[in-house]
Amino acid sequence: MSKSTIAIVTALLTALSACVVGPHYHRPSVATPAVYKEADGWAPATPSDAADRKDWWTVFGDSTLNDLENRVAAANQTLAGAEAAYRQATDLVKQDRAALFPTVSLTGSAAKSGGGGGPGFNTYHVGVGGSWQPDLWGQVRRTIEGAKANAQGAAATFANVRLSVQIELAIDYIQLRQLDEEERLFDETAQGYARSLTITQNRYAVGVAAKSDVLSAQTQLANTRASAVDLIQQRARLEHAVAVLTGRPPAAVTLAPAAWTLVQPDIPADLPSNLLQRRPDIAAAERSVAAANAQIGVQTAALFPNVILNGSGGSTASAIGTLLKTSANSWSIGASAVEILFDAGARRARIAQARAAYDQSVANYRQTVLAAFGQVEDNLAAQRVLRDEQVLKKTASDAATANEVIIRNQYLAGQTDYTAVVVAQSSALSARNAELQIEATRLTTAVDLIAALGGGWRGNTDSPRR
Repeated sequence: MSKSTIAIVTALLTALSACVVGPHYHRPSVATPAVYKEADGWAPATPSDAADRKDWWTVFGDSTLNDLENRVAAANQTLAGAEAAYRQATDLVKQDRAALFPTVSLTGSAAKSGGGGGPGFNTYHVGVGGSWQPDLWGQVRRTIEGAKANAQGAAATFANVRLSVQIELAIDYIQLRQLDEEERLFDETAQGYARSLTITQNRYAVGVAAKSDVLSAQTQLANTRASAVDLIQQRARLEHAVAVLTGRPPAAVTLAPAAWTLVQPDIPADLPSNLLQRRPDIAAAERSVAAANAQIGVQTAALFPNVILNGSGGSTASAIGTLLKTSANSWSIGASAVEILFDAGARRARIAQARAAYDQSVANYRQTVLAAFGQVEDNLAAQRVLRDEQVLKKTASDAATANEVIIRNQYLAGQTDYTAVVVAQSSALSARNAELQIEATRLTTAVDLIAALGGGWRGNTDSPRR
């Protein structure tokens, strides 16, 4: 083959390599409402995980929570596994990209042979060989395109795992502090019940109260103390969960009971429309669509012939000193092509399978977006309802506490029996506990809203790690 022929073939292959078969990717459309039903100011959004969702937990104003959340990124093992999966995906892109280039190998050998009693002779050989399969139809480039999309999806998955772990830690911590507050409430109530028992015992001793009054007071006090003891087991489980989330064994973490310092965050009524774009699960789903689209091109390229270029050169001699002389040199260059003439429709079936996988990924992506809108709506509605409900619960709690005092005084004045006291005290405790639970539920719902929005309602735009 002459040099001019080689140049023509090379130019032709280079031109063909610009061809990429299969559909070019376009982000699928999704049904997005112009505004949210539960909040004004929303506009259509498209997926992107390129927004900072860092330190969102600071809106709750609790320094211990801040410290715990900062430990998650450094030590949580689930997050470490997701980060390793992301690194695997990026390395796979490099591996696939290497297929665009020739493979070159170096060989060398030395042998001694003989026969018939002769002294024998030596043979030395050194050679260089190479092969290259030009990416005529874009199969390799589509593979790289899919690997890049998968790597970006892995980055989004990593961000989603990080957000999920942070959310779980925040909810566990809120519930733990709720139990601290419940225990304080039960302890204070038990102290009041103990005083009521003492008064009832004194009244029974002087004959102005029945034995049943004493027994009722004892029962109520014991039940309240038992409820407080039950909180210890619940709190221990949450403390252990916090330890594991921060990458430490439970024995290494002790969270001392503390006063309720968590504050209700102010949620703006006009949340920016770009916040939903940050949801990493939406970004991961959209990248899966892009990867599936690339696979259609990979399978389509299999319909066309493959061309492989081979070349080699080397030298063979009986002595090392003459190995590099021109007379010992040899070379070869060639090309081969393969085209499948009949496969009973296997390749076209793989293309159809790739298209079906693409359609499935589009449906999954659209469902993820719809679910995200639903979650935001749910939590916006919950925030509004719980805020109004908390006002009513506080009113009920204040009234029940005042009624408890009135009924107790009436009992001491002999105007009512002790059953009324027990009922009033139980109602007051239940109302105070309900008020606390509503406040904690508002906090956890705020955390859920942060998760639904992809990490808060501050519209930062710093790119996460890719």
